[in-house]
Amino acid sequence: MARASARWGGIGIHTVCSLLLSSFSAGAAEIEPPARLGHPPRFEVSLGRGQSAGANALWPRGARLLVVLGHPGGPEPRLLIGRTGIDAAPILGRDVEGLSARETAVLDEHSALFPLDRLSELAPGEYAVQAVLHTNHDLNLANAPGDRHSPVATVRVDGSRAATVSLELSRSIPEESLPDTTDLVKYVKLRSAKLTAFHGRPIDLRAGVILPRDHAREPDRRYPLRVHIGGYGARFTNVGRMMNPNSPFHRAWTAADAPRMILLHLDGAGPLGDPYQIDSANHGPYGAAVTEELIPYIEKTYRGLGQGTARVLDGGSTGGWVALALQVLYPDFFNGAWAFCPDSVDFRSFQLVNIHQDDNAYVNEHGFERPSARDVSGEVRYTMRHECRLENVLGLGDSWTLSGGQWGAWNATYGARGADGRPTPLWDPASGKIDHQAADHWNRYDLRLILERNWADLGPRLKGKLNIWVGDADDFFLNNAVRKLDAFLKNASPPFEGSIRYAPGEGHCWIGITEAEMMNQMARRTAVSPP
Repeated sequence: MARASARWGGIGIHTVCSLLLSSFSAGAAEIEPPARLGHPPRFEVSLGRGQSAGANALWPRGARLLVVLGHPGGPEPRLLIGRTGIDAAPILGRDVEGLSARETAVLDEHSALFPLDRLSELAPGEYAVQAVLHTNHDLNLANAPGDRHSPVATVRVDGSRAATVSLELSRSIPEESLPDTTDLVKYVKLRSAKLTAFHGRPIDLRAGVILPRDHAREPDRRYPLRVHIGGYGARFTNVGRMMNPNSPFHRAWTAADAPRMILLHLDGAGPLGDPYQIDSANHGPYGAAVTEELIPYIEKTYRGLGQGTARVLDGGSTGGWVALALQVLYPDFFNGAWAFCPDSVDFRSFQLVNIHQDDNAYVNEHGFERPSARDVSGEVRYTMRHECRLENVLGLGDSWTLSGGQWGAWNATYGARGADGRPTPLWDPASGKIDHQAADHWNRYDLRLILERNWADLGPRLKGKLNIWVGDADDFFLNNAVRKLDAFLKNASPPFEGSIRYAPGEGHCWIGITEAEMMNQMARRTAVSPP
């Protein structure tokens, strides 16, 4: 998990204000209702001459067309996609299929919209407007390679007349190319036979590699492997930033007394968002692809030891969950996981939702909008309904399940595959009503439940391998699930010999250990001593 700021409740902020005001005394000052545009704008989007979106070929289920309204003089509106908050850039979305140069797709007051309830609530003024057509079916992320977009247009909206804004998708995001390598930083793009067979089209695994100091000078030396997973959607190209000469990581990695190992950075992008690196009904056999294709390739190419005792995992947020899941699901293939603020490890606390007992994801048992994020003082930053409304705008079919966002990727990872070939929603996109039959499929990914049901077998094989750090004021309430896992492990037999550590008042993502300390712990697990 690694998400932007705020989201909101389903009844709308203006309605909330009105309800609050109605409870005040008659003498209290009234807040005027929001101004409404008499004629909200209409956006007509077309392709450039001689172009064809080919959506049916590029994305079997169609393509998603977005119009984003930013501020003149600010960043391109398309770069604001994914930001949450009441003041987030307004976004409209709709599906298109087979758009041709002679056709125009219309987005207006009837289109899916975020964060406003109605397009007529758009504040009068000047806007920078841009259209984006998302057609990349292998990387479901904003501004993916091959996606088309329009130039930025400046538009004045005043609602006095019916304004039609014409936008032409005349530009494309450049196709993917791997960054330049260095002596210690490498990039890998490997065709996966397993994922290709599952998806019925070529699918590649991408990865970043950081080699140990003096790797090229010691051609006969072999090294343990450290598998690193970043926060939600973290790309493999992050290894370049990690190895910036001024970064703390670079200093720790290249220190004279640093343990020598190979770092493999997994990629957090796939057809349905972050694939979470495990086998699932919707993402496909990522776990098998990582353990049977990618890791053997990396160890062979860069001289890894190629042994389960010489492989460790680490990550934070999404990466924290993935590190724990790979260690639990492949207990002998890896020899230790260092997990920070992991995504929910017990689905009785899926953030603040008990997926088996709660009736609604958006509204809690007391009838209030359910928070999704807070700050360390406890103030709510945004709600689940607000965040899922953004994903509903981004996702095909106006559904968060195909958004490529955090909630959509979780659902694709843990949920079943429907008869239509799409992930089965855990809850209704509009109402938030939970489908408890769909929740049953999630049990196979509930890490606490897996451990509890299989501890007699897994306990001895995971001895000393699980290490977790989490702040007790985690922004996304992830500490609640860790507490539930901890409650089981404290009484487990045979005894749990890993570690779980909490920090009062710390939020997401608290790391209670230095990079150097973690590397030395990894070295001890892999029986490799510093030079």
